[in-house]
Amino acid sequence: MGARWKRVLLKVSGEAFSGPSGKPVDGQGVRSLAQSIAAAHALGTEIAVVNGGGNILRGSQASIDGVGRATADTMGMLATVINALALQDLLTALGVPSRVLTAIEMKAVAEPYIRLRCIRHLEKGRVTILACGTGMPYFSTDTTAALRGTEIGAQVLLKGTQVDGVYDKDPKKHADAVRFGHLSYTEALHRNLRVMDKTAFTLCEENSLPIVVFDMGVDGNLVRVLQGEPIGTIVSKTASGAAEG
Repeated sequence: MGARWKRVLLKVSGEAFSGPSGKPVDGQGVRSLAQSIAAAHALGTEIAVVNGGGNILRGSQASIDGVGRATADTMGMLATVINALALQDLLTALGVPSRVLTAIEMKAVAEPYIRLRCIRHLEKGRVTILACGTGMPYFSTDTTAALRGTEIGAQVLLKGTQVDGVYDKDPKKHADAVRFGHLSYTEALHRNLRVMDKTAFTLCEENSLPIVVFDMGVDGNLVRVLQGEPIGTIVSKTASGAAEG
């Protein structure tokens, strides 16, 4: 079965790079992520990845005496490069061509992010790993994912998380929480569901970029999503609003 979308933007958190060892960057965690991306790449899908750096340092939550928010955010952006380089190495070991592009220029380790260059890499079958966020403080990697997805003409934003979709309330606190299979942007806003931060969500809504929220930690889920299986929650312009148990 082929892929539902030709070009996708995959957003993964920094936690995806951690593993059972408890290390900030764990070989098993990165390998699992790389294997999922490799399987998706084998479908012929053009994949751009925006990864977080929260496993190393989350700028917005950094508590460093004397360091301001803007500097802390920049430190967090640099943390995403560490993750990106690890992912690139594991993809290379699996025979998947990839490139790391950074919003903060660092020619010794990666290419600078240029929209047309990124698109060209995708067209040549290379996974692009987009690090350093937007290159500016105060913007989340969710916002980066929405922005880059729109810029490169992605057909969908796949948000790989540690939960299996969007719920009407926190499933970790409420046993009766209900998962939605499909939501519209309007429904998500009306219900005050935190699919992404407001800036990222608005970008997706204004550019009609659908969002799929799914559990990246389950082996094979990325491929299942790409093949159109009802995994996670889809947020788009129109939806039935139906919820699932």
